[in-house]
Amino acid sequence: MANTVIVVNQTTMEKMKQTYLPFSSPKLPPGAIFAAKKPGVSITGYKSLKVMFQGVNGEIEAKKWVTSLPVATKKTPSVSKGVLPLNFASKNVIGSDEVGTGDFFGPITVCAAYVEETMMPLLKELGVKDSKAMKDPEICRIAEKIIPVVPHSVLLCPNPKYNELQSRGMNQGQMKALLHNRALENVLKKIAPIKPDAILIDQFAEKTTYYRYLAKEPNIIRENVFFATKAEGLHLSVAAASIIARYKFVQAFDEMSREVGILLPKGAGPHVDVVAAEIIQRFDMETLAKYTKKHFANTEKALKIAQS
Repeated sequence: MANTVIVVNQTTMEKMKQTYLPFSSPKLPPGAIFAAKKPGVSITGYKSLKVMFQGVNGEIEAKKWVTSLPVATKKTPSVSKGVLPLNFASKNVIGSDEVGTGDFFGPITVCAAYVEETMMPLLKELGVKDSKAMKDPEICRIAEKIIPVVPHSVLLCPNPKYNELQSRGMNQGQMKALLHNRALENVLKKIAPIKPDAILIDQFAEKTTYYRYLAKEPNIIRENVFFATKAEGLHLSVAAASIIARYKFVQAFDEMSREVGILLPKGAGPHVDVVAAEIIQRFDMETLAKYTKKHFANTEKALKIAQS
């Protein structure tokens, strides 16, 4: 997932801290002054006067603060662990990516996929590329073609489990780290005794933070692991993982819509609040929580609509 980082002065940092106070998170990462979560974006302000916006709405949220400020938006791929090996795009790599973190409805979905150099011409012919440039129907068509030929592992965190973990103090970053690590472990087992040249994770946290989240895991994948933003453009394995993850996410969405009898919208905008309110009116809050990330602000907005 792409990050947007801006540099502010002390006055602006204090203003941001107050602005995001209603959305504040109790646990602060190392070096942070404040941390907050809004639908589709996590905001973290650091003592260095840098502010990081993570999530699908990150760039939009950041632009509220950069009319006269220097901005370091990661438009191009950025690697946190040094420089990628020479000719990385043609190496045999396991890539991993996730979807669903900024959606009120639906599960976080993570996929890890292994792509060898010999497979790349076929995958390109089948249309594998940056999924952000494609609509869901095209993504699903491509996913159905590549799933049989790409060794992969998909893991979902259903909404009831997500809400349970969140209520126990686990943040999205921790959940994603666990899912990525386990998906990578699964793929390594599938392709054994073959070993990939490298592993590339689409970066959602700094490397030190990622491994801190995994501190209690019995098996942590560390060998030849690289982290990069916009990693879909760095290796086809991440592009394939993103496509498969999105496909499984869409499938889960369709199944939830059939189950509840209402077409559920993606995202976390006002249109989502209206549908959520309909679920409250037709069923109850417990039913809404079954299909949503209930700590999102959409829950309270939907309740107000339902009661109006």
